[in-house]
Amino acid sequence: MPSSLTINSNIIAMNATSASAVVAAHPPGEIVSEFSHHHPSSVARTRQLSFFSYFFRAPDLSPGQKQANDYTNSQTKLIKTIQIHGQKQANADTNSLRLISWFSDHHVIHIHVLTAQLLKDLLCQPELESRKLETPTTSHMGIVSPSSLLPLSQTKNIISSSSTFAFSTQIKFRLDFRRIMSSASKSQTQCVSSSTLYQVPGLDPLEMDSIAEKTFERYSSNTVKNNGKGVSLVWFRNDLRVLDNEPLFKAWVSSEAILPVYCIDPRLFQTTTYHFGFPKTGALRAQFIMECLGDLKKNLMKKGLNLLIQHGKPEDILPKLARAFGAHTVYAHKETCSEELQVERSVARSLRQVVLPPTQGNSSRSSLSHSPKLELSWGGTLYHLDDLPFNINSLPDSVEAKCTIRGCIKLPKSLGPPPSIDDWGIIPSIEQLGLHLEKARMRFMGGEAAALGRVTEYFWKKARIIGLLLYDLLKIYKETRNGMLGPDYSTKFSPWLASGSLSPRFVYEEVKRYEKERQANDSTYWVLFELIWRDYFRFVSIKHGNSLFYLGGPRKVEQRWRQDQKLFETWRNGCTGYPLIDANMKELSASGFMSNRGRQIVCSFLVRDMGIDWRMGAEWFETCLLDYDPCSNYGNWTYGAGVGNDPREDRYFSIPKQAQTYDPDGEYVAFWLPELLPLPREKRNFPGKSYIAQVVPLKFGNTSTQRSKYGGRQSRLQSR
Repeated sequence: MPSSLTINSNIIAMNATSASAVVAAHPPGEIVSEFSHHHPSSVARTRQLSFFSYFFRAPDLSPGQKQANDYTNSQTKLIKTIQIHGQKQANADTNSLRLISWFSDHHVIHIHVLTAQLLKDLLCQPELESRKLETPTTSHMGIVSPSSLLPLSQTKNIISSSSTFAFSTQIKFRLDFRRIMSSASKSQTQCVSSSTLYQVPGLDPLEMDSIAEKTFERYSSNTVKNNGKGVSLVWFRNDLRVLDNEPLFKAWVSSEAILPVYCIDPRLFQTTTYHFGFPKTGALRAQFIMECLGDLKKNLMKKGLNLLIQHGKPEDILPKLARAFGAHTVYAHKETCSEELQVERSVARSLRQVVLPPTQGNSSRSSLSHSPKLELSWGGTLYHLDDLPFNINSLPDSVEAKCTIRGCIKLPKSLGPPPSIDDWGIIPSIEQLGLHLEKARMRFMGGEAAALGRVTEYFWKKARIIGLLLYDLLKIYKETRNGMLGPDYSTKFSPWLASGSLSPRFVYEEVKRYEKERQANDSTYWVLFELIWRDYFRFVSIKHGNSLFYLGGPRKVEQRWRQDQKLFETWRNGCTGYPLIDANMKELSASGFMSNRGRQIVCSFLVRDMGIDWRMGAEWFETCLLDYDPCSNYGNWTYGAGVGNDPREDRYFSIPKQAQTYDPDGEYVAFWLPELLPLPREKRNFPGKSYIAQVVPLKFGNTSTQRSKYGGRQSRLQSR
């Protein structure tokens, strides 16, 4: 059985805290002090775990001075220290582990060496859970395989002053000695307990608010002027942010006062999906949206405004507000799919029935009675619709296009005051919406502050250690993006992009800033490519309209599909007998998220192996996904089902092959299916009779090594 070791490192934390003051008195590059800490370990055998630690003062660097010669010399001395120290304390055993943490406040590097003697008794891969110190540092930690120590001549870029690491007050380890030995040349894989809870971003509320404040400051302008008259409404929809919000900007420029409004539309929270009657919005996404509204309200108040919460249909609420406040215009972002377009048409029609007297409205119409107008702006994509180098009806089947990307819109620091309102409304609880929320295993924090915090965390703060090199998460995104377990293998921006809490143009500008200040590579390109792919499905929804939701898809493919409800429920509930499928579906239900790799795999299984109507899967995703938007969801499902734009309709994802490639040790499936945890790693994805029976045989794509377990034949389809 795997043994778990918990170290309550209060002594180390205390030493780490005091070191910040101590090192300031020492010259750069000098070893400040050495500590030995002994902690009893609660493993099968009673042992003493020894930490041999150094504090190391790195030179103080001015902003932007990342490759200074004196810093490189200090790194060289540090690596020498690690090598000498490791050989001394671990008796020249190169199988010990080094834990490195970085104190950003005083450029302090803390080295820990765990002796190999202890590691030999532990059976599971390292697990690190970082928590903040009570000092102003950022908590991140990595594991280094000592056999990957580089020659001194190759240590120039090992530790960057722009990477911030800090030691945590509590660290939980589960160490797999044999795995570490065999994978020293690979990036270290984290294995986490089935009870682990993730929060994305991994920042506390004060940090997120601080990041948001600084970002708003960077994107504020003192030069823009407003000369408008009267009142305008800003109708928030799927654009729950302040930064880079064109309707908000236009409303401020054209008016003396702005009234921001959000409508709790019963068609979103109290109805069902079109064909199969699933809840239109599941509890997890509803909770996420309510958190987005709370954060939007807070950020608008910081700008001198507020957010009016109203319950009902926009076409009923907005005309009443326009009449009551004499609003000359309702500003909003434009959508592209039929349900949203119908709401826009209904709002415009209702506004035309409102007649404002001559004394109301803006100055250009003050002498005439008139109706408020609905002014819609394009937003939510990286590429602006008007900037495409082709007509939307000539949209090609490829994703990329050479197109100018507009900059983020800057707002003045103050947008207020708003009109006088007695009751701004209350954001409803999940229970008030008639929903029930289970505790999520991976919890995404809703709101613009969380979105900006995640961008900062992923691009600028967090890093992984591979060998003895520190890699920013963005720097290795292309290599890690097909992962499935944990919060940091991918950006996880999609929930905030879908709710409009995050502007894709802001992400673009942050990527470009990263490329300028640190490095441009395939990974930075790939993040932008994913944004373009998201744009593409939005443009596809304009070109193809409702055919995106038809059984035959945009290509009108004729194919016979089953609508076997009982079989579908085994897929939906994660009870198919295939751990990789079941784990992904459990993750979806428990967190509202699934990796891109997982989405392709479960889609392929539903439509290829089960032969189930792909729309059933798409509508279940519509219920569950935090990052649901109709364009990306149905676009990807038509693509995966072979009825979309992709002419290569023979797309099949072999479960054995995918499991061997992306979850070779069964860590992902064991996390979401804890009953598999006791099994040997190689058996977790192929448990045989140790797991529930398989509901259908695999039809295609079995690998030769697993054919005897699964049966079936090799497909003519393209197997992945």
